[in-house]
Amino acid sequence: MSGKNNALAVTLGQHSRAGQGGINQDFHGAMLPAEPLRSTKGIAVALADGIGSSAVSQEASAAAVRSFLDDYYATSDAWSVRRSAQRVLGATNAWLHAQTMRSHARFDKDRGYVCTFSALILKGRDIHLLHVGDSRIYRVHAQSLEPLTQDHRVHLSSVESFLGRALGTGPNVEIDYTTLPADVGAIYLLATDGAYLHIDAAAVHQALALHPDDWDRAAQALVDTAQARGADDDMTVQLLRVDALPEVPLRDLQALRADLAIAPLLAPNARFEGYRIVRELHASARSHVYLAVDDATAQQMVLKTPSIEMAGDALHLDRFLLEEWVARRIHSPHVLRPHVHERPRTHMYVAMEFVEGHTLAQWMIDHPSPDLDTVRGLIAQVGKGLHAFHVKEMLHQDLRPDNVMIDRQGTIRIIDFGSTRVAGLEEGSQDPRADAIAGTLQYTAPEYFVGQEGSAQSDLFSLAVLAYQMLTAQLPYGLHAARVRSVADIKGLRYVPVRHFRPDLPQWLDSVLQKALNPDPARRQEAVSEFLFDLHAPGRAFRQRQSVPLVQRNPVVFWQTISWVLGLSVVALLGARALGW
Repeated sequence: MSGKNNALAVTLGQHSRAGQGGINQDFHGAMLPAEPLRSTKGIAVALADGIGSSAVSQEASAAAVRSFLDDYYATSDAWSVRRSAQRVLGATNAWLHAQTMRSHARFDKDRGYVCTFSALILKGRDIHLLHVGDSRIYRVHAQSLEPLTQDHRVHLSSVESFLGRALGTGPNVEIDYTTLPADVGAIYLLATDGAYLHIDAAAVHQALALHPDDWDRAAQALVDTAQARGADDDMTVQLLRVDALPEVPLRDLQALRADLAIAPLLAPNARFEGYRIVRELHASARSHVYLAVDDATAQQMVLKTPSIEMAGDALHLDRFLLEEWVARRIHSPHVLRPHVHERPRTHMYVAMEFVEGHTLAQWMIDHPSPDLDTVRGLIAQVGKGLHAFHVKEMLHQDLRPDNVMIDRQGTIRIIDFGSTRVAGLEEGSQDPRADAIAGTLQYTAPEYFVGQEGSAQSDLFSLAVLAYQMLTAQLPYGLHAARVRSVADIKGLRYVPVRHFRPDLPQWLDSVLQKALNPDPARRQEAVSEFLFDLHAPGRAFRQRQSVPLVQRNPVVFWQTISWVLGLSVVALLGARALGW
């Protein structure tokens, strides 16, 4: 069986046969979806093997494969393969274990709903492997089969062993996950133990040579070989060859870009794609932002178009279209919503809701010395918006005062998603700008400057910078953080306490902020929610009065004192010399 669509293409063959027991406890399946799922979720091949001691394990293996192939493709396309697959397998494992606990097998798990599971997902230019139990995934080479999974079987002796890990054995299960680059022409073999114990690389190549145009027949030939060599257990074989790989990521966005023209400059009262332009809100070298009215609904909205000068920058245009893609997948009152319409478009633009209000940058000008409770309330709203990104495995990466809007009711919305990193879209990415710093330097976490990958703690750093700046009108490291270029520079950063500028604020606040602003992301709070909790209900560790060195409390006084002491020392030495001492 062959599946080809656009750039990602494979050839697939599979066959399964019952052993001497008569009931096949193996189960297998594959999904070769059409676009856009082929680009956003990939091609999946999976198999499961029930355990011989259970009379219901064939039901377990069938449920495991079917639910995985169905539910994986229903997960968010913003999620990475790892998160999507492990979430689905975690739910399947819990269901299988619950079935066992409701059956006669609750006192003997070896008779319950238990099975092994292995899956290969080809997405973009990467192979992703999920595995638990003792089925196997191999890469087929000219002279050998390279094992890509490790058996979870515990050997008590040369003749006695048991599965140490499998689906359904407990309420939780650890799934092995591996990713590796895909290569055009590479061949992969998935097999249960009834088959792989009796076949080798030579048998695989012989089967493929006999049936080059029918890989289902080739898989059947491999099962025939295993049986002829003495296999008496259930046997399942799946063969997959990578025929073609996509050249670049985000194929759905690029396909959309290829069909759209760059919008011209728009004047007030101009008609454009079913909208009436009211006025221009903002213009830069990269984009134009307009207030517009939808002719169909009479609703005000914001229309954003790329600048004509950016027409030749394909990567910029892809990131531009990403804004609306991201907005359509995040549902939070604290994240700007898209203006949803179903009209076909001929020009490139982004349509978003119109928020009547002002930016956080303007708010800070109007409130130069706000009280702590007000700042905590606003930061909590921004944090909830960030959390909505993080649960979708997205990083905003450009959190700054100009990208936070406050409406007339005081509700905050995070805006501008052009720098957002989406885990599910960046898998297999060869974007040359993937490692570039996406955000505004003053608010960017130090790890970005030394080439480290961003994380939720990186967005947390930016959030803490906002809180610090709202309280003090200053940056926690001045401009030094934006000048970091090495690990040594990071270690040289010195946090300036909030109380240096605002002695009226509680001392514990510096402990909370300093943790969130730690140059080492591993030493920050683990999540935005933890930071917000600490900011509203600091624990004993933060409330314990700590002696802050003078150099941190008041650097100017520290160096003045040092200079005064040194001056006195010089005078004393001169006096002693004059007296002949």
